[in-house]
Amino acid sequence: SSGINAEWPLRPGVDDYCFSDPLAMTVEERKAHLFMQKVWKDLIASDFEQQKTDPHLFPGKASEDLLEKFPPTIILEGEFDQFITEATRLANRLRRAGRLLEFVVFPGANHMSSYMPGSKGNTEFVDTMKTIVKEYVH
Repeated sequence: SSGINAEWPLRPGVDDYCFSDPLAMTVEERKAHLFMQKVWKDLIASDFEQQKTDPHLFPGKASEDLLEKFPPTIILEGEFDQFITEATRLANRLRRAGRLLEFVVFPGANHMSSYMPGSKGNTEFVDTMKTIVKEYVH
């Protein structure tokens, strides 16, 4: 199969970074971390304590062997998104595993920049998606 996996964290992030030390976080991450902890525990995981090391819940917890089995992956992220740290970490790990096709960071963009139709962020996102489809989807 020649499929690709495009990761735009529409669900909260890819790791349990929001449970780490807020003093080490960016301003954006610090503002969102308590809310994200609640989202993970109350809305996403069916049993957080049982699932907190499961790569199905947190792909960033995948072993190197599992990462090597990932589909070719493209990660799109905003420079000031609250998930930038964990997206960057996963991108670096996927790159080492030979599974990262692209890691696109939109300069100046925050978490919602791409969702506002007609905005610069939305135009850049749509243009990038068109390029990705043209380049990688056959």
